[in-house]
Amino acid sequence: MKTKSFFELKKEIQLQTKKGVDFILSAGIIWLIITLIWTLDYPDYTKSVFTFMVGAGMLPLAFGLSKIIHTNWKVKNNPLQPLGLWLNFAQLIYFPFLFFILLKSPGYFVMTYAIITGAHLFPYAWLYDEVGYAVWAVLISIGALLLALFVPSGTSWMVPLYTSVMLLLLAGWIYTRQKGGKRHRD
Repeated sequence: MKTKSFFELKKEIQLQTKKGVDFILSAGIIWLIITLIWTLDYPDYTKSVFTFMVGAGMLPLAFGLSKIIHTNWKVKNNPLQPLGLWLNFAQLIYFPFLFFILLKSPGYFVMTYAIITGAHLFPYAWLYDEVGYAVWAVLISIGALLLALFVPSGTSWMVPLYTSVMLLLLAGWIYTRQKGGKRHRD
């Protein structure tokens, strides 16, 4: 049996997972729901808790979407397979900061969550050889900060809406480039 090179293993992950588009679509939908939460007439703390709870739906939604768009979550006999999940779990390390914001300044919770969401996309640029992940990581993080700084009071819903739109645009970018890549390989 021929041993695959590192680059062959990486390419296999990229093709079978379709560069993580199911997760990006799921995140875009979750952030759209978060937008709705931030339009409600509740205290920021309550909206922040609801936001955190809705975020828990990300993995089940991504799993469901993977069945619809035919992506593989597990690439058998590929030692790089767990890397995508580990990169996703890396954002959990930032959650103590998120909890601090929840307790001390819940009005900035959604911005902080958006920045963490955006920033955690950056290493996927390397895993999937997809520059879109790096570009969108910066756009989401900086955009969420600028919106939080400059939008009028009471319009915090603009941060999750922006995040959702950006994630859905990233999903479109990945999907389009994936389709284009298939044409070039055929």
